[in-house]
Amino acid sequence: AYQAVSSDGQRITFIDTPGHEAFTAMRARGAGVTDIVVLVVAADDGIMPQTVEAINHAKLAEVPIIVAINKIDRPDANANRVRTQLLEHELVLEAMGGDILDVEVSATEGTNIDKLEEAILLQAEILDLKANPERSAEGVVVESRVEQGRGAVATVLVQRGTLKNGDIFVAGSESGRVRVLIDDKGENVETAGPSVPVEVVGFTGAPAAGDEFFVVESEARAREVAEFRSSKNRTAKSAAAPRGTLEEMFESIKAGEVKDLPIVIKADVQGSVEAIIGMFEKLPQDEVKVQVLHSGVGGINESDVTLAGASNAAVFGFNVRANPQARDLARQDGVDIRYYSVIYDVIDDIKKLLIGMMAPIVRETFLGNAEVREVFNVSKIGKVAGCFITTGEVKRGAGVRLLRDDVVIHEGSLSTLKRFKDDVREVKESYECGMSFENYNDLKVGDVIECFDVTEEAPEI
Repeated sequence: AYQAVSSDGQRITFIDTPGHEAFTAMRARGAGVTDIVVLVVAADDGIMPQTVEAINHAKLAEVPIIVAINKIDRPDANANRVRTQLLEHELVLEAMGGDILDVEVSATEGTNIDKLEEAILLQAEILDLKANPERSAEGVVVESRVEQGRGAVATVLVQRGTLKNGDIFVAGSESGRVRVLIDDKGENVETAGPSVPVEVVGFTGAPAAGDEFFVVESEARAREVAEFRSSKNRTAKSAAAPRGTLEEMFESIKAGEVKDLPIVIKADVQGSVEAIIGMFEKLPQDEVKVQVLHSGVGGINESDVTLAGASNAAVFGFNVRANPQARDLARQDGVDIRYYSVIYDVIDDIKKLLIGMMAPIVRETFLGNAEVREVFNVSKIGKVAGCFITTGEVKRGAGVRLLRDDVVIHEGSLSTLKRFKDDVREVKESYECGMSFENYNDLKVGDVIECFDVTEEAPEI
């Protein structure tokens, strides 16, 4: 969520939702919390399935629509074709004799962006959109995540009232006190009024995207509400048969011994968790049901592995990693932890397993971890990390990831691997070395560099 300022100084808050089919729930939530939906349609592509879905969300939320016909700079752009296609979905634009505003724009060229702002402000004036700033703040959580040094952080859109530093609040089953407010430009602010999006630091835990956020009078009241909601949302976890890998689970499923596939999901942000769960729900589940036991944001910890072990579940990490204690516990208990960085891979993996079509799959082999002990600036190279190999080994030519607080910050390859002044092919555990990434310089002391090999394996089922 962010704010744009028009030429006459008026502010418009935008909530940007992805167009990919996985993010259905995010688009539905966006339509529910906004006053006006700006439907972006590509002039060269026309109406796509996600466009139809977004129209349905807006109608369900009873929110007025403004159509932005984008990419008019393309040679094959045809805005009138888009207008005609929208008629099929009961959207009659002004150019076709209706009452829905439309603007032809080009995001890359900046064409007519000012006209789009004018259309939004005109619609807001007609709707007489107002909110009372002189009351306790209420709003909605747009997104949440866990950050090193700051704990749980959530982007909150204030809908009514004014949020101030020191306010005590409840969001879903989490509570807290506002320690820091950060606006969409990254600047600290003291207050946030109606329609202002801010990052709030001070949560006891990461709330779910879409949770209602409101200020209460005391910490005791906040804890009471949060604990009541937490107990209400807590569901009984079904204990299951002996543990095993995902492949072993599917052997049991094929043999007719079990009908559920329990999974624990951890990701870097709440929206990704929600998207993965939403895609699971769309999979064919006539004979086998994907059961999400637990989901959350942040690195994989011991409690996640313990839950998975007790319930015979697999742990899926999306852009996050397990901490050393969780990795050791997973090895002891035989819990299968799988890492992903592309949402398609999560769904494809499960889909292939569910329908028994495990084509040759690409699998990662963990090689080793290195801890960044010092960072040096070297001319013509950039930043070089002075590292200590804590586990395994690091090889030149293998893939590498940069982890910060168990969350993947960057994935790529090494440009240099040195021992003292010499280039080397590999460095073993307990040795020091120098490493630099190709086209990446955001290295900090305390970061962990993970090295891995990618191999193709024949299907196991």
